[in-house]
Amino acid sequence: MDVLRRHNVTVAGTGPRTLLLAHGYGCDQTMWRSVTPALEAKYRVVLFDHVGHGKAPASHFSAARHGTLAGYARDVLEICAALDLRDAIFVGHSVSAIIGLLAGIEEPARFSALILIGPSPRYINDGAYVGGFTREDIDGLLELLETNPLGWARTFAPVIMSHAERPELAAELRDSFCRTDPEVARHFGRVTFLSDNRADLSRVTQPCLVIQCAEDAIAPRHVGEYVHRHLPDSELVVLHASGHCPHVSDPEPTLAAIQAFLGKHRG
Repeated sequence: MDVLRRHNVTVAGTGPRTLLLAHGYGCDQTMWRSVTPALEAKYRVVLFDHVGHGKAPASHFSAARHGTLAGYARDVLEICAALDLRDAIFVGHSVSAIIGLLAGIEEPARFSALILIGPSPRYINDGAYVGGFTREDIDGLLELLETNPLGWARTFAPVIMSHAERPELAAELRDSFCRTDPEVARHFGRVTFLSDNRADLSRVTQPCLVIQCAEDAIAPRHVGEYVHRHLPDSELVVLHASGHCPHVSDPEPTLAAIQAFLGKHRG
């Protein structure tokens, strides 16, 4: 199976610049549907599913290759190579923000800029660094994911999405978690929540936009501020929004931040 079918790659829009959108843990490319119509009007938009997510078959999952986020970054670069992408703009949500940073470090010519929505280089508190979780918190989260994935989805989808007044959003996220291949979900969960990519931030050469919700239980505001401070060339936009998925719950301000950044980085 070629790389485009392997990752269920879809392309829409005919603009002169290309955006590559990468979904977060347990999600798939449909999570971008509230922002893609506006983007497709001006840009060529490339969507894909990580292995074992959405319509990307789990048969291509490799515990060795996907044992670090660098393996997922290699997947991204293979998609770029298949489409001959140069100077594209990478848009990554949550863990895919870090995957995009790693891909941009490995092959900087592929991306002229990076847009990072809710990034976290380290979820676990470490000395003066506050990632938002203790190691015991993460161990408990991963144990629940291992032993009761349905319970994990039901418990954490409302926390991740926020917006209790709109329960359909958490229900959509929960259902997405439940569609993800269980083995991939368990393995990718460990890789996501135990990784430490703080040292990689200084290696990024592209201009970056960090989009942060004012209230985010998964990647708190101070984490977004940390990412902004440690990237060599970045700007931070704090949305007056809550939750970890503003492209789903608050697409208008998210889209406005993306478009404003793109307007300043036309190269």
